[in-house]
Amino acid sequence: MYENLAVDGFLSVRERSGYFISAEHKSHLSDRSAISTVKSTKASAWARKLSARPSKQAYVDRPTNWQSYRYPFIYGQIDSNLLSLSEWRECSKLALSKSSIEDWTSDAITEDDPELAEQICTRLLPRRGIFVSVDHLMITIGAQNALYLAGALVTGDDTTIGFEEPGYCDARNGFISVGAKIKPLPVDEHGIKIDHALDTCDIVYTTPSHHYPTNVTLPMERREALLQRADQSDFLIIEDDYESEVNFVNQPLPAVKSMDVGERVLYVSSLSKNLFPGLRIGYMVAPPDFISEARALRRQMYRHPSTNVQRTVALFIKLGYYDTMVKRLHSVYRERWAVTGEALEKYCGDYFSVKTFGGTSFWVTGPEGLDARRLAREALKKGVVLEPGAPMFLNNRNRNNCFRVGFSSIPTSRIEKGIQIIAGTVGEIT
Repeated sequence: MYENLAVDGFLSVRERSGYFISAEHKSHLSDRSAISTVKSTKASAWARKLSARPSKQAYVDRPTNWQSYRYPFIYGQIDSNLLSLSEWRECSKLALSKSSIEDWTSDAITEDDPELAEQICTRLLPRRGIFVSVDHLMITIGAQNALYLAGALVTGDDTTIGFEEPGYCDARNGFISVGAKIKPLPVDEHGIKIDHALDTCDIVYTTPSHHYPTNVTLPMERREALLQRADQSDFLIIEDDYESEVNFVNQPLPAVKSMDVGERVLYVSSLSKNLFPGLRIGYMVAPPDFISEARALRRQMYRHPSTNVQRTVALFIKLGYYDTMVKRLHSVYRERWAVTGEALEKYCGDYFSVKTFGGTSFWVTGPEGLDARRLAREALKKGVVLEPGAPMFLNNRNRNNCFRVGFSSIPTSRIEKGIQIIAGTVGEIT
């Protein structure tokens, strides 16, 4: 390799000394280095042409190196020690077999991997009470992508989307980006309220299995009332059904989609939460004519999710590894849920009460005057990663005393100590 660089003039050879960057190229590199250090204060031509600035929207931020902190109380991530890595490697190898390679190396254009579609329709959706054929299903790059595609297809200049307040800020930001008007809908200890506020909405977005971020579950009577109201007031429903089976007290309730006789509900879910977030595999369920348009839009954006990854996931489900991993995760999460709830009661009992029986996080409303953003900054100095709740409110940004405590990514043995540090930090800054 060095000989080739010397022949091309990039290196010079000194006998008994070795190879060195030639003087000509060293000078050139120095000139380029000097140029690169000059920073312009002007916006680039591309930045001046921006018609939208999604970076200015409110998001839940966390350190990119959160895994290096001892007490990562964050949501939506997984403890890497819980992953079924050997089984995943086996499925990856099977996806590289000659017969499978022939299936996924071609450009599928608008189609999904048929094996994954079959596994979702025959093994996963029936658990939620949903029985559909594959023409009602489309695979996406995570649930977030499904929500954005759905929003883009149904949003016009005057579209109003009713949105839970507080709610999932990434979904809200996506709907705003495609032009929707957001109408905040109040949430109580049972989830979204079903009343006249819904009547002026074109679409209602809801997270009934575990409300984001409070984790309360919408009871059956409200699910039925939501569907009745949708018929009466002629609005559609987007059901984001994440963490649907993570219930530690009672059996999970059937999805709202399972009771949808009028085809008003678009159902969105994800495999990333139960496998690993970096997988980015989700799906939507809707009437076939809507799915056809969603496929056409997806084609314009990225054609389809990686067919190799889709086939690997299909094999992981087919061989029973998905069910085994979910069962193991739920066993661990049940223990962490109990430990986290007990620790919050013990150290934060003056302002916290357990209101959930599932999900992988707790929503905490701190004492009046608490600035949860400051709490997160101070706790981070002590090795604790927290998520302030303000980004999850559209209008009530003064609700700065709320924060979320996730437990899916922290070992059980560290939970109590971490919450003790949180409580101590709250006392220091209030």
